[in-house]
Amino acid sequence: MTEDSEFEELQRLKREIHFHNYRYYVLDAPIISDYEYDRLMQRLKEIEARHPEWITPDSPSQRVGAAAAEKFVKVRHPAPILSLGNAYGVDELKAWIERLIRLDERVRYADFVVEPKIDGLTVVLTYRDGVFVQGATRGDGEVGEDITANLRTIRALPLRIPVDPEGPQPPGFLVVRGEAFMYIRDFEALNQRLEEVGERTYLNPRNTAAGSLRQLDPALTASRPLTLLTYAIVAADGPTPQTQWELLQYLRRLGLPVSSDVEYCANLDEVLAAVERWWVKRDTLPYEADGIVIKINDLKLAAELGFVGKDPRGALAFKFPAREVTTRLIDIGVNVGRTGVLTPYAILEPVEIGGVVVRQATLHNFDYIKEKDIRIGDRVLVKRAGEVIPYVIGPVVEARTGDEKEFIPPATCPACGQPVEHLEGEVAWYCVNLACPAQLVRNLEHFVSRGAMDIVGLGIKIVEQLVESGLVKSPADLYTLTKEALLKLEGFADKKAENLLQAIEASKSRPLARLINALGIRGVGEVMAADLARVFPDLETLSRATVETLMTIEGVGPNTAQSIVDWFARPGNREFIQRLKQLGVWPVSRMEEEEKERPKPLAGLTFVVTGTLPSFTREGIKEFIQQQGGKVTDSVSKNTSYLVAGEAAGSKLDKARQLGVPVIDEAGFMALVGQRSK
Repeated sequence: MTEDSEFEELQRLKREIHFHNYRYYVLDAPIISDYEYDRLMQRLKEIEARHPEWITPDSPSQRVGAAAAEKFVKVRHPAPILSLGNAYGVDELKAWIERLIRLDERVRYADFVVEPKIDGLTVVLTYRDGVFVQGATRGDGEVGEDITANLRTIRALPLRIPVDPEGPQPPGFLVVRGEAFMYIRDFEALNQRLEEVGERTYLNPRNTAAGSLRQLDPALTASRPLTLLTYAIVAADGPTPQTQWELLQYLRRLGLPVSSDVEYCANLDEVLAAVERWWVKRDTLPYEADGIVIKINDLKLAAELGFVGKDPRGALAFKFPAREVTTRLIDIGVNVGRTGVLTPYAILEPVEIGGVVVRQATLHNFDYIKEKDIRIGDRVLVKRAGEVIPYVIGPVVEARTGDEKEFIPPATCPACGQPVEHLEGEVAWYCVNLACPAQLVRNLEHFVSRGAMDIVGLGIKIVEQLVESGLVKSPADLYTLTKEALLKLEGFADKKAENLLQAIEASKSRPLARLINALGIRGVGEVMAADLARVFPDLETLSRATVETLMTIEGVGPNTAQSIVDWFARPGNREFIQRLKQLGVWPVSRMEEEEKERPKPLAGLTFVVTGTLPSFTREGIKEFIQQQGGKVTDSVSKNTSYLVAGEAAGSKLDKARQLGVPVIDEAGFMALVGQRSK
């Protein structure tokens, strides 16, 4: 890079940083993340370090923050409210210590205090004779904004320092530095309340706290769940502790709020161990923290180390990898899951979050996009915490240009082109085409499962082989497989192929309830399938049922009834069941004849099964109960006749005892069948 181009970059960086300072400190509406801002500032300082003659008084590197907003009275601080230098890794932390040791050998034997770097708004609190008289923002470090009335609404802030005859007496003049913020749970509760009344929600706790404190109406501030922690003394007219650890205890004894997460470290090794702990601890904190602050405990030594530019040498902000950044939303794609659920995802301008380059992020569901008013082309805030999949928090509305486009959910499945289904009152949109390529493996896996067509030997690996080879494009294709085709697949020999074909042929004799369950209609499981098979003699009759007819069946609600009607209304699904009929997979219910031929000892009884039984599989006992006229449900209620409990019974056993439902084991169950059949 030439000197001219580097100078041009410097001017551009200064303009850009000034703009972002104004949006962050004055408007409380940043359009980039702290991480991105730090990168800009770091680059500016690199250029200025090479060309100190280019440093001007208006450079962002020569200022601590931004100018105070005109709408507040300006307050001059009694001492500079400085920022800290940053470290982004252990090597940079060690390099900081090594530089200090070269400056002063005493650092080699220093102890330290580690504090959370809470992501909130820095405030400066002034007390006279123990009474809170003024509160201000940090502003540019020299001059802040008077927000006394707003700070008085924070219940964590003592308006008068309680005087303890046996404790320390506060100086007549005391100025304390702290951080105002919101706990994550309070922020989420606030957003939920705002959403319920139809008001705009907030993106993150930090911006919400800053915006709440910088309101002209203190009543609005009072309605926000703000809190406060203190961690430094800016000025005092009396003696104060000379170590950071003692100072924190002193503030706590005065009745000022202090973080319970601070740690004392006797040496650098303990600091490094603390960094490792905080790396994990970060995701369990009740507040947002973008790092930790490492301070030399000896405040006199820290002060004597001086400054680098505007940064004090005696403390360092160790920054965690960024969890929130902003980037451009290029487009919105739609995935079709293995269960047919359509899920939108964000296609992003690549951005680094926490050391990982992110190009896509989840958008949860279509309602989320609508509620957050997320548009294609928006600058969006993206979050990634730990191993959690990155997700879009929301748009940065202030960065809109007018070229953004609203997103409309697709009317057809992007995988198969069939119309999608969205029932009123439900969040999810579905593709209900049984032969949809995106969900074929999942549909086949369910079709052949033990509770459905029970095709022995056809596990998930073989299902995947059949789909990948193109031999099966619909569950009906299972009944056209040949031995010659199977032998071409890896792992198949004569015996294995013959056994599979025999199992497929045997599945044709499964009862109607099994086939209805195998179709995978949303809301229709084993119990519902058995209920439907009692009413409808075959699939053809079921396919002609109306919503009204279906809702006359016990347990069938409006959504399930609509799902059944919609499933059979799809042309592809109608073709599928006709093909099954042609292939001989067409069980007919003979419930009425069976009722006349044999007694039903469990008629009128409802069972729940839990745990492992000696002689039955879970599917086996359900089928046996149904054959004996009983009904099987999944949850215990006051309508349950018996709970059949096997080994390692779960919470259903506790629920049955709580409701007074009779509990029997397998022997008791068989005795019941025998008694009622006499």
